[in-house]
Amino acid sequence: MPSRMKEVRITVHDGIEIAVALYMPEGEGPFPVLLAASPYRYDNNTLPATPQFLWRETGPIEFYVEQGYVYANMDLRGCGKSGGEFRLLDQAEQRDLYDVIEWLGAQPWSSGKVGGIGQSYFCMVQWWMGIQRPPSLACLAAFDGLNDPYRASVYQGGILGDFFGSYWWNQNRIINRHPANGEHPREQPFDLNLAIQQHPTYDDFWRERTAAERLEDIEVPLYSVGIWGKVDLHTRGNINGFRRASGPKKLRMNGPINAFAANREFNSPEMHRDLLLPFYDHYLKGKDTAWAARPAVEYFVRGANAVRSADSWPPATMRPVEYHLSARASGSVTSLNDGSLERDASRVLEHAPATAYTYPDPAWMFGVVSIGPNMQPDPVRKVLTWCTAPLASDLEIAGPILLRLHASSTATDTDFFIKLSEQLPQSAEDRAKGLNPASFWITKGWLRASHRAIDPVRSTPLEPWRNHDDPQPIEPGQVYCYEISIEPMAHRFKAGNRVRLELVNGDSAVTDVLWTHYYAPSKIGTDTVHHSANCPSVLILPVTEGA
Repeated sequence: MPSRMKEVRITVHDGIEIAVALYMPEGEGPFPVLLAASPYRYDNNTLPATPQFLWRETGPIEFYVEQGYVYANMDLRGCGKSGGEFRLLDQAEQRDLYDVIEWLGAQPWSSGKVGGIGQSYFCMVQWWMGIQRPPSLACLAAFDGLNDPYRASVYQGGILGDFFGSYWWNQNRIINRHPANGEHPREQPFDLNLAIQQHPTYDDFWRERTAAERLEDIEVPLYSVGIWGKVDLHTRGNINGFRRASGPKKLRMNGPINAFAANREFNSPEMHRDLLLPFYDHYLKGKDTAWAARPAVEYFVRGANAVRSADSWPPATMRPVEYHLSARASGSVTSLNDGSLERDASRVLEHAPATAYTYPDPAWMFGVVSIGPNMQPDPVRKVLTWCTAPLASDLEIAGPILLRLHASSTATDTDFFIKLSEQLPQSAEDRAKGLNPASFWITKGWLRASHRAIDPVRSTPLEPWRNHDDPQPIEPGQVYCYEISIEPMAHRFKAGNRVRLELVNGDSAVTDVLWTHYYAPSKIGTDTVHHSANCPSVLILPVTEGA
């Protein structure tokens, strides 16, 4: 039976009215409440929750109403039917969450317990729910959401990305201007794209909006659920949220390969019944559920189609294994250099001590993607690659990944875009034609050379931390050692395949879809990767099985 829906207006701390849709179960209650807050307008919930509408990330509302929960869908200030001006996670938006949670907890039909729900932006505000510490907040199911917008997406490695300022902000304004029912269209005057570009370093604008500054303030029970396919946006946020929150907590890393598959998963009632409902029932209804028996950490291993458990992240079984970049040709791929990854460092010295490339490459057609001899887009033909020999056995990794890169440039600044990929075997006939082997990327990393400074206090051996507050140009021709963090991953490379490292100074909508970065006209020069005895370059993988 469809739920009863009613709209309410809640006056918050500065007199603004916040609009909330309440989806009510049958009966008088009292009921626990699930709060979903986003800029996407609750009156768009009439649209199907499918990847066609990627921002429909409420999860299955009717499912929870049938389980005896009030589902409260809040329009953030400046969105939908709420008053005020939307300014992306600012202090007013954060304080609104406190006021709405306390209003929900005080209603006669409420049990006084409120939990957070929702994916992506709905999850991004859940971190702030916990940090605000409203007394009625009982738990958070933080599903697939960043908590450091500067580092996670807007300026990955210090490099301005397209997603938030261009794609996402344009999408959000269209959603608000053209609601599904055509009623109450909403203009949003804030120029987020301009504001982002006016704050290229990590300054007070970003500190105000960064829940990662205060994750230790989260004391309510937390279930942090991340998605491996969202390394461009959210993945590290869920891992860091779990590691740093102060209260009872568990981590789950799920396996969808991209944002579209993750959206479909989150809107599946079956996933909620199996994964999230036991958590909510435990903390919001006091039921004895399967939640208590879940391990502290569960993570899907891509390539193995298996879920592992551990007591912590990264797993205690993880050990860092070094692969040295070498100029020796792998003979397996057509790229700018076709280098190798060597376990034996001494083999590197038998070959050229450096590898260089000049950019922009005249053969680039779609970003850094060129065309192969079959007249199809070829993502690696005009980038640098280093490959292992075919793996003698499966190689499983789980944890943080680091590239220690010695490099120089003819410019005063440069960008490093890193991909870790799995390369499949290829027939001798196709190799002779110059066709590239099939492959798929596993995870990525980014760094702008001027943002290379590392905070030694907040860094760990495999996870360098950058303050991004004082970029310094590089000296042309000087060799620098760059510690480049590659987004964490759990993956099994199959025997017979190769581990491939890719490096270039840009990306492409062909390969990176929504998660591209601007290629500035000033990016002209030659970069050199060094792999000599004095300047070794090393990929460090978190191996959990085999070697």
